[in-house]
Amino acid sequence: MPPVEIKRFDQPDETRPFEGNGWADVVNVADHPVAAGHFEPGWRWSKNVKPIAGTDSCQVSHLGYCLAGQMRVYMDDGSEQDVTAGTVVAIPPGHDAEVIGDEACILLDFGEVADYARR
Repeated sequence: MPPVEIKRFDQPDETRPFEGNGWADVVNVADHPVAAGHFEPGWRWSKNVKPIAGTDSCQVSHLGYCLAGQMRVYMDDGSEQDVTAGTVVAIPPGHDAEVIGDEACILLDFGEVADYARR
């Protein structure tokens, strides 16, 4: 039986800086990456992560919990949805997003983040 694994975001396995306005701390638990995204006011995927990803929209599937702040998600089909503190969210590939307001958005992401914002 494998041992219990415990990791802390204040000692991440990796930190991935965005092109300004934030970063993602990543821990690997049971061979699965979990990210804590710190999205500062003014952050937008198409401005701060698109240059790293090299795709027209985010192609990562996110499964997360919003700890603080607010983010608006714009799907490629034109629909929009707001993610706010205390909500659980599943975001499929094919989206842009931006922080709404003057508070940082902090999102724990248990989705397919192995290569998210990885240089």
